Amino acid sequence: MPRVTARGITLEYDSFGSPSHRPLLLVMGLGAQMIHWDDAFCEGLARRGHHVIRFDNRDSGLSTRFEAAAVPDMGALVTQLMSGQQPAVPYTLDDMAGDAFGLLDALEVERAHIAGASMGGMIVQAMAILRPERVRTLTSIMSSTGNPALPPASPEAMAALTSPVPADLDGYLRRSLEVARVIGSPGFPFDEARSRERARLAFERGIYPQGTARQMAAIVAHGNRRPRLEQLEIPALVIHGSADPLVPVHGGRDTLEALRGAEWLEIEGMGHDLPPGTWEPITEAISRLTERHH
Repeated sequence: MPRVTARGITLEYDSFGSPSHRPLLLVMGLGAQMIHWDDAFCEGLARRGHHVIRFDNRDSGLSTRFEAAAVPDMGALVTQLMSGQQPAVPYTLDDMAGDAFGLLDALEVERAHIAGASMGGMIVQAMAILRPERVRTLTSIMSSTGNPALPPASPEAMAALTSPVPADLDGYLRRSLEVARVIGSPGFPFDEARSRERARLAFERGIYPQGTARQMAAIVAHGNRRPRLEQLEIPALVIHGSADPLVPVHGGRDTLEALRGAEWLEIEGMGHDLPPGTWEPITEAISRLTERHH
């Protein structure tokens, strides 16, 4: 797959559809790789008139790993935040938003439609806050504002997310399937073969738990985006599952309330993943938004 050097780091990316179509940047979540935007999902968006661009965030997949940076002590970080201090972290969500703009610069895309899932939703929110003039539309999927008053993840989902990541393939596949079952969508069939294959591809491309820890620190340190989101005037869409145990649906509703005039799509039975049964309503909703604001 192609790669670019942007802002001093290497970003692995690929694309679907014609470069002459509406540019749509997809930003993935915590520790996840661009392949977690399924090829068929991206192809569906491309058929609807988009030039779809997906990439590996820093510290994941085949993009630059910040190996010289320390692995954050999450307990100390939370203690610092609760005491009113701004903790020192290797990088922030603003830096990750800057990476995304750097990729768009390298691809000579001045203004793009942007969509992000989970942490990716937080990154596209940060992009809109930092450079609203470069954002055509914003789609935030199964994400949140960082508002500390919102309900937390379920204990089971948080335990699954923070469980140790085995270094061997068999162990990694077992853990991935366990996590997928805990945070996945109870209203949709669980496709074990699909989940196993995607986990195998992720393992082969390169898993990097230390990078995931730094991304988590970037999320925690970014704070509450809601006051800044309320100042935006960008066409927006908020998508969330009714059964999300990791980022409860309240996070999506808070995002909706913050983004003036945003549209809402709640998918019954969807958890913290994107099973194939959700692709049609999601791609249709994104496409309606981008068609109106291209």
